[in-house]
Amino acid sequence: MTAEFDPTMSPAAGDAEKAPTPKAKRARGEFLFFALRSKKFVVSVSILLFLILLAIFGPMIDTNDPLALGDLPMRQPTLDPGNWFGTTYFGEDVFAQFVNGLRASFFVGLLGGGLGALIGMMVGFVAGYRGGWIDEVLNMVTNVFLVIPTLAVLLVITSYLQARGVMFEAIFIGATSWPWAARAIRAQTFSLRSRDFIDLAKLSGRSGPKVIVFEIAPNMSSYLFLTYILLFGGAILIAASLDFIGLGPTGGMSLGLMMYNAVTWAALQLGVWWWFIPPGIGIIAAVGSLYVMNVGLDEIFNPKLRDI
Repeated sequence: MTAEFDPTMSPAAGDAEKAPTPKAKRARGEFLFFALRSKKFVVSVSILLFLILLAIFGPMIDTNDPLALGDLPMRQPTLDPGNWFGTTYFGEDVFAQFVNGLRASFFVGLLGGGLGALIGMMVGFVAGYRGGWIDEVLNMVTNVFLVIPTLAVLLVITSYLQARGVMFEAIFIGATSWPWAARAIRAQTFSLRSRDFIDLAKLSGRSGPKVIVFEIAPNMSSYLFLTYILLFGGAILIAASLDFIGLGPTGGMSLGLMMYNAVTWAALQLGVWWWFIPPGIGIIAAVGSLYVMNVGLDEIFNPKLRDI
């Protein structure tokens, strides 16, 4: 006879679809209370949301092709529509390049940071929970990826590719940025696997993957979120660095490519400051707001760091 669901059963027996408990509601209310009191969190989130909205709706406001050549080269920024950030040496619309570059940078951060976080969590959880020879093998793989010179590998790969896209850049960054996250998650999993609630979950018949997903991961949710934010910002910064040295996408536009083109065509020497300052500010604002938000969230999640 099949047993019916018992609402009084222990959490270890399975309650993934239960309604939020009063404790969970209280935790959300506590988070919102301290989040609104944190100036670091509020300011960084505001800047980040502004940049995200600009990346989403900016191309709708300025419909110019970011790579289209214009008739007015090196035109200074004005308040006239379609010329807010001026034009490049070739008459290209800098504002159109900036908003499309923001979109590409956030895409790389979202995909590259997400892929790095996913690989890091899979390796870290399995290594920390299983231990033994599995841990040794995964730890060896992690160490190998830590010492691989990613720039040299990218140089070799790009020498065989005639065209590179933003997708390739994001996947490459995600595939090489996970080792530190895997090590950190492995250490946290080691400390959790010997807790009483993990033993209770095992006694209730839960398999290893279910213990990781429903027991260990929820208890590390804040830490995992902070890890993803760092990987997100790191992916944007790495992508900008690769673009700046000419290893970025061969088509399209990004903030790093704007900097690369400005340096290549001597924008500083020509006094075309509006060509390289907007992408520089955009990179600093995006990455800086992510890291400041990470610090603010750390203070919110950690009661010892809260500003009462």
